[in-house]
Amino acid sequence: MIRNRTAVPGGRCVEVGAQVRFEDRAWQVTGLADGRVYLVAGDGATACVLAARLTAAPGFAVIGAPAVQPVTPVLWETVPQAAQERALAWLRHIREVETGLPGGPGSGTPRPEYDPQAFTLAQREAAKARELTGLGWARVSRATVQRMRLVYGRQGLWGLVDKRHLRGPSPTGRADERVVAAVLEALRRCRGRRKTTIRQVIELTERIVTDTHGPHQVRLPARSSLYRLVKALADPAEPPGSAARTATAAGPAGGPPAALRPAERVQVVAARLGTGAVGEDGTAVTVAVTAALDQASGCVLAAVLHPEQDGPVELAVLLAEMAVPRPLRPGWPALLEQAHAGGPVRRLMSLADRIEATASRPAAVPETLVLDRGPAGVTSAHLTVCESLGISLEPTPPSAAGAPGGALRTLQVLAGLFTRHAVAARPALTASQEDRADGVYWSMPQLQDLLDEWITGVWHQRPQEQLRHPLLPRAGLAPKEMWQVLLGAAGRVPLPLAGHAYGELLPVRRSAVTESGIRLGGRRYDDACLDEHRGRGDRFEVHHHPNDPRQVFVRLPDGQLHAVPWALGEHGLRPFDELLRRRTGTVLAHRAASGGTAAVEPGGLSVYDAEAEAGQW
Repeated sequence: MIRNRTAVPGGRCVEVGAQVRFEDRAWQVTGLADGRVYLVAGDGATACVLAARLTAAPGFAVIGAPAVQPVTPVLWETVPQAAQERALAWLRHIREVETGLPGGPGSGTPRPEYDPQAFTLAQREAAKARELTGLGWARVSRATVQRMRLVYGRQGLWGLVDKRHLRGPSPTGRADERVVAAVLEALRRCRGRRKTTIRQVIELTERIVTDTHGPHQVRLPARSSLYRLVKALADPAEPPGSAARTATAAGPAGGPPAALRPAERVQVVAARLGTGAVGEDGTAVTVAVTAALDQASGCVLAAVLHPEQDGPVELAVLLAEMAVPRPLRPGWPALLEQAHAGGPVRRLMSLADRIEATASRPAAVPETLVLDRGPAGVTSAHLTVCESLGISLEPTPPSAAGAPGGALRTLQVLAGLFTRHAVAARPALTASQEDRADGVYWSMPQLQDLLDEWITGVWHQRPQEQLRHPLLPRAGLAPKEMWQVLLGAAGRVPLPLAGHAYGELLPVRRSAVTESGIRLGGRRYDDACLDEHRGRGDRFEVHHHPNDPRQVFVRLPDGQLHAVPWALGEHGLRPFDELLRRRTGTVLAHRAASGGTAAVEPGGLSVYDAEAEAGQW
């Protein structure tokens, strides 16, 4: 369990009495009921706005609220591993000084010298300085502990990083990230065992790599390199073989507390759909959905479709989907119009109605994320993002892990109902028009667009059995209704992130800008903002959504992320391209069945290209 300092009630939210800026005016929040926020301006003007619409409005801000820590996963990844571990070690010590517990409130019993009920903050700082000096930390005084505590309050985990080492070589060298993660997990399991040796940690690391990724799937470095890696990653205050610094109390017998506020506890689960999709290679793929479900209201804050064989969705992608309202994302209206034109002829709602409904769809930064081992891929960079946003991470309770109950059962019901909708939305085809790829029809982007529309227009409006008050057993609420009820009961509105955070949260890779733009995943992305950087050989940060190919975000020398569209993205607006896509899939299925390849004529066109130009498709 990872508890963060701001993941407590009263964090990033709007409460009654707060001053906010909305539509270029200052307002005071005077009330909150039925999911609506009541505002009054200085000149006596009043307004009533849906909470989701208010927090997603351009220019909205809470006046006087502390600044949000920047999302800096790329900066954290550039920090040498030793500096990362040093900062994380400081984090545990600062938490113990402030709360009495290295893991934050609720993680055990304070040691006597750090009990906030018995000693002042200054006395606890002095005790920590004496402890670190005894552990061999050089030049640590009470003033040093106080300075680190204050800089952590201003800058979060990033403030604890020793900036002098940012350009130094990393002690992990070129070690595979998967091996580094396995070493950290092995160190965690061995924590508190007095007789553990580094050799035993290395052997446990090898078993973890094999169990997680399969035999011979990850190349392990030499034993000598693993020895140095373990030494570099070990906590300086708790090297292998040392006793645990604090005891961890067992969790309550009744399991985790129930969620009472919107976005208080959000669980990430995954399930398989009953329908497949056409993959990027033209073959049929099995589709899974990974969703972030708000435990209190049942709202789906994020739902990402992905090929099941590709593994879990990255946590950063889920955070971007759930924490940034769609209307604030760069280019959202144009992308929605493009997706709307490329889907089925008969829609659940018109484009105007869908824009209206999506604007009021809940979005928020969760206080606590409940994760299984499978549904979301978590790295050290993701942990840093969660720390900067004040998000706590918890494992799924052992009693519920793998059982078809709670959030998992809810997602399975959702997946089953959506599968029926996707099949019904498919147009009637003759036998000669059927695909040979197991009868699948939709591409992955089309299926994702259908899911987003269905969640907004159907699932969030559908009364659910589990959303009932005990005294009203026959009156089930819909997730959107429950969200509105809980907002009024809690008296606070959880705040989402600004639009620019969407690109910052997405996974990153480096790519050069060629004369034709940026090449990524077999696609070309181009925009006028790249003109002065073409062909120079420089490699830029490219943030991309692994399951949404319509645009990428490039960080140019001005330090800002610029949205760069897919150069051929307008194909979704041309009706005949859907026929070409399906015919191409049929040709690829024929090729796979025959085990051959397309013949190429001397003129440079394949037989299939020649047939297409001759109008035979």
